[in-house]
Amino acid sequence: MSSEQSHLDAQQFVTNLGDFQYREVMMAVATLAVVTGSVVFFPGLDSVTKGLQSDVSVGLLALFVVVAVVAGAVKGMLGFGYALITTPIFASVIDPTLAVVVLAIPPWMLNMFQVGETDTGLKFVREEWALLVLAVVGTVVGVTFLARYRTGPVVPFLIGLVIFGYVAFQVVQNFVTVEEAHHPIALGVAGVLEGFLLAVANLGPLLPAYFHTFERDVERYIGGLSMVLGTIFTVRIVQMAVFTDLLTTYRLWLGSVIAVVTVVGLLLGTYLRRLEVDEATFNWFVVGLLFLISLNIFRNTVPALFL
Repeated sequence: MSSEQSHLDAQQFVTNLGDFQYREVMMAVATLAVVTGSVVFFPGLDSVTKGLQSDVSVGLLALFVVVAVVAGAVKGMLGFGYALITTPIFASVIDPTLAVVVLAIPPWMLNMFQVGETDTGLKFVREEWALLVLAVVGTVVGVTFLARYRTGPVVPFLIGLVIFGYVAFQVVQNFVTVEEAHHPIALGVAGVLEGFLLAVANLGPLLPAYFHTFERDVERYIGGLSMVLGTIFTVRIVQMAVFTDLLTTYRLWLGSVIAVVTVVGLLLGTYLRRLEVDEATFNWFVVGLLFLISLNIFRNTVPALFL
């Protein structure tokens, strides 16, 4: 599992960007979008923490930044994990619905960046258009549900059970590998549920688990996952901004700021991924991360549900 390039050629990047090459343009647009949002929607120094609906100190905000950078690095290495890491941590301090809304912005940037970085384009769309459509359907339903109801800890707890079960299955089976296998019905179900769960709880382990089982080309694994997730987050953001009152200008600003600092971690993770990594190491990275995420979800949900 290696990539032909293990470093970033800045001069070549600028040249390709000037030539409007798809890969570089997508990466630049994703980054500039959140930079612009963090500047245009800045609420003023006196209002930096007023929209959090919680007493958040400067030190805690700094911790949020560190968590976002680390999660961005994980996303850069494995193609998923950002929302799974940040959402349970953020939601344990600020209002869970607020966390779900705000944390829709950084994953959008990360996924659109990786769509460009992996050079994933129309070929994937032609091959997996049904998956994209079903993911959008699940997203629309999920955002509508989120706007009307509060899910509490039940949905995250169930997601934690799914993640834990998948980890146990893979370890017991010594990492099941099904080369280039596609199951349209199973993939469609994973797409619908991925869109719904990301919209409701910002936690979507099903599609990464499916791709990890059936897709062994790392660039296609990460690029395809980013294409689907990028589509889901685009629909989420548009629907929340236009059809609900969930995405205020303050929340858009906060999400953009978190996304900007996340770029540091993303670039680090992308560099690490481009180094030569064998398949066994990649597998352990994936399941190890999922295992830790499931434990963190249980830490935040079990006391609320059962104690």
